[in-house]
Amino acid sequence: MAKRKFKTEVNQLLHLIIHSLYSHNEIFLRELISNASDALDKLKYLTLTDQAFKNLNFDPRIDISFGSDVQKIITLSDDRDKKKMITVSDTGIGMNDKELEENLGTIARSGTQDFLKSLTGDARKDSNLIGEFGVGFYSSFMVAEKIEVISKRAGEDAAYKWISDGKGNYEIIDADRDQNGTTVILHLNDAGAEFADRWSIEGIIEKYSNHIPFPIFIHYKDTRYEGAGVDRKEIKEQKVEQVNAASALWRRPKKELTDVDYNEFYKTISHDTEDPLLHIHTRAEGTMEYNTLFYIPQKAPIDLFWADYNPGVKLYIKRVFITDDERELMPHYLRFVCGVIDSEDLPLNISREMLQKNRILTNIKNASVKKILGGLINLKKEKEKYDSFYKEFGRPLKEGAYQDFSNRDTIVELLQFKSTISEGYTGFTEYKERMKPDQKAIYYVTGENEQNLRNSPLLEAYNEKDIEVLLMDDEIDEIVIPSIGRYKDIELKSVNRSDAADDLKTREDKESEKKIDPLIKKVRKILGDEVKDVRASTRLSDSPSCIVADEKDPTLQMQQILKSIGQKDLPEVKPVLEINPNHEIIKKLEAADNREILEDVSRLLLEQALLLEGVELKDPPTFVKRLNRILNKSL
Repeated sequence: MAKRKFKTEVNQLLHLIIHSLYSHNEIFLRELISNASDALDKLKYLTLTDQAFKNLNFDPRIDISFGSDVQKIITLSDDRDKKKMITVSDTGIGMNDKELEENLGTIARSGTQDFLKSLTGDARKDSNLIGEFGVGFYSSFMVAEKIEVISKRAGEDAAYKWISDGKGNYEIIDADRDQNGTTVILHLNDAGAEFADRWSIEGIIEKYSNHIPFPIFIHYKDTRYEGAGVDRKEIKEQKVEQVNAASALWRRPKKELTDVDYNEFYKTISHDTEDPLLHIHTRAEGTMEYNTLFYIPQKAPIDLFWADYNPGVKLYIKRVFITDDERELMPHYLRFVCGVIDSEDLPLNISREMLQKNRILTNIKNASVKKILGGLINLKKEKEKYDSFYKEFGRPLKEGAYQDFSNRDTIVELLQFKSTISEGYTGFTEYKERMKPDQKAIYYVTGENEQNLRNSPLLEAYNEKDIEVLLMDDEIDEIVIPSIGRYKDIELKSVNRSDAADDLKTREDKESEKKIDPLIKKVRKILGDEVKDVRASTRLSDSPSCIVADEKDPTLQMQQILKSIGQKDLPEVKPVLEINPNHEIIKKLEAADNREILEDVSRLLLEQALLLEGVELKDPPTFVKRLNRILNKSL
């Protein structure tokens, strides 16, 4: 059969793995064992639910051989160096030729190619990338100069062999295999030769794969001696030994498990090389019986914001694997959670459509969400850890505050923001404790980046009065925070809106407004329909002007969000221009009797306020001419 080329993104990934990711090359065995376990899970499910497979002789196991013992598992066609070989064989569902091509020749993930192209510098050394792409098989090319995969699909007669040296091409040919399943044969390179050793293999299995729920057997020769002196004889005995616990860790009592147990099981199911930030283990008995074990990673998965993200939670029923591709197992905003749900009450042959409507699973899901959120509330007591979590997963939590009404109060307690007063992150609870005795609202400002928000003229009066304002520079804040509306009994108020500064008005401010009213009318007339209104400002101290949104209109940032999601036919929303009655420019403008200067300065007050809010001016050349005229007259 003719050689075939890998898809472009596979070539890029192979190059990245082979040349850049040697720091954790032992994970190749973890990935192969995990793949074998998945194949056994799938076949076990079919033998219990599909009539066509119920009479199949299913003996679930994973066999590993190395060195000279490789020939016990496979028959080699030439005299290759068996000392530099490892095989991993399973009795799982297997693959036919089409599945070998789909699974080993293509990475069918949107965004994969763009992401791989963008990787530079230290990012190329991150071995977590292997697992995050769901392509752990390819990690074997870190230790192998050539890989052969012999596979036979359960229920089919033909077997096939996939062969590649990882240099751009592969081929698939006919092969022989007595039973269904897959055997991966690694022809080790110099870097991988050290792993063709019983103790290396057992150490890796104990570290990463001890809790794989199927027996893992290692094949090796045991040497012993009998007799003494000249009669002493060396006897080599072929042995097969199970090397893992093969138990469902999530079903074991918590008191029997250590952090090491939890962490290594997490790495098995997540393909992450780092320990998790948090685990939450639950056993429920009574009207419903189920076990759950959830993990929060330290780092966000690459596909967290991709439309085709991989869900991280596996569903088991009575220890039988059902699916790891069901997004209904966790709300969308908790898609970063990894783990296992194992129910005693669901039927094994439940369909995907039934899963989505099943009352038992809905109850498990609801209880699990509360457990996870409760775990995060506890984590919040450890500020450094929680801040680390929030940097990675704060945005999905904000999605939850918008989507999950039943858990909104808990989620709101988990939200954090930067602030004009406190260092680092702060939450609504901490803000409330710092409020002034007569303060009426929790104030916040939205915009594109933290530094611009800190320097915004909208904050001048609040800073002057030492009133804290929360800085919200994530575009999703513009949608989420108005939907929350209040924190407990306190209104959340955006300083981007015209009515927010009413709380700050003093008697002197009201007198200044009346005094400046004639100028306001003139500026309003000059600007016409460029603005919705012109008002005297009580929020400004150092700046002459700013723009805000009318309380019933979307802010500039919200308008940009709506346009970015395709709502291009939106009616134009005009800003409200506020001018500072106490600023020197405004006082001089009051006294100006030159019509041209009045018009130029009025428009410059609007344009500079727009620029500060990151708005692109409609007519930059006219703005520059206007600015030059004013500069010329000032010299």
